[in-house]
Amino acid sequence: MPELDVNSEFKALKRFSKKIGSDPLQVQGAGGNTSIKIDHTLWIKASGTWLMNAQSTNLFVPVTLNPLLTALREQDPRAQKSTAFVLEDHNPDGLRPSIETTVHAVFTQKVVAHTHCVDTIALAVQINAEQQLSQLLNGYDWLWVPYAKPGIQLSSYIKQHMTSNTNVVILGNHGLIVAADTVAETETLMLSVRAALHQAHSYPDVVNYDQLSEYCRGSNYLPAPDERTHAIALNPDSIKIAENGSLYPDHVIFLGDGSIVAGKQESLDDVISRVRRQTGNDPLSILVPEQGVLMKSDATPGQHAMARCITEVTARLIPSADIHYLTAQNVYELLNWEAEHYRQSLET
Repeated sequence: MPELDVNSEFKALKRFSKKIGSDPLQVQGAGGNTSIKIDHTLWIKASGTWLMNAQSTNLFVPVTLNPLLTALREQDPRAQKSTAFVLEDHNPDGLRPSIETTVHAVFTQKVVAHTHCVDTIALAVQINAEQQLSQLLNGYDWLWVPYAKPGIQLSSYIKQHMTSNTNVVILGNHGLIVAADTVAETETLMLSVRAALHQAHSYPDVVNYDQLSEYCRGSNYLPAPDERTHAIALNPDSIKIAENGSLYPDHVIFLGDGSIVAGKQESLDDVISRVRRQTGNDPLSILVPEQGVLMKSDATPGQHAMARCITEVTARLIPSADIHYLTAQNVYELLNWEAEHYRQSLET
């Protein structure tokens, strides 16, 4: 929309979006979203787009705010996708609003930013997360939200439990939301909250690519190109946490339920056959203990980003942490959700 190109706050939102979208500790692939409310219109990141491209690509969709809020209040099913409320005359690329459009809409603040901050997730996957957060976020106007399916279920919970002052929301097994009336205030708040939630972490020694390459020789798997990704396979505690289940939605959407770990003395062919019998599909990512992480040769950038994300999250969890994993029902809902199928279809 040409007139928005000169709007200083909209330009600031694009800059801020690119900044957080380029940081793998805050946003991975097409995850996360930002928005701004201008003249009763909610401009929100389009589903399946990457925040890091905010300054070079048109990725914000205009949605009429009041009709959307009315639909949400009346439990109108059109609120789920929010496509019925898009101002199509100002959406030349036919973009689809983020899955989290209604979440952004329920905040009274003008600017909202939602990230999959790994420090936040490492806390939000623990059973005693609310207790830990109460100490770390003392003095903030914050809300804890137990895991809820992204979209209507999540936004309805937030709307019901938030106050007019709530500007920080921690999503169980999901991530972080901050809100303010300007982009600058939103960025400052996010930096402050991230500092408060910072978790100690360490990474094992550098991976031996020769050994890992020999393990996958002749297959359609390759060592993950991002060196940091391999750290999870070099840490038995991280492997155990990842192998026991799914921690957050985007891992399920882009890499499948849980993490695939090669057994001791198990060949790559045996691992693939085992996973095929269990799921009907080849694994997208394989953790090879004491060696590193393999990715399918046709893995998308988003899948590579999520492989690193699980490494970053588990690196921030102590072995004794009591983890709240997504349930089988949670996973089923995510894997059979049209909105997520659409987002996956945009991956290249």
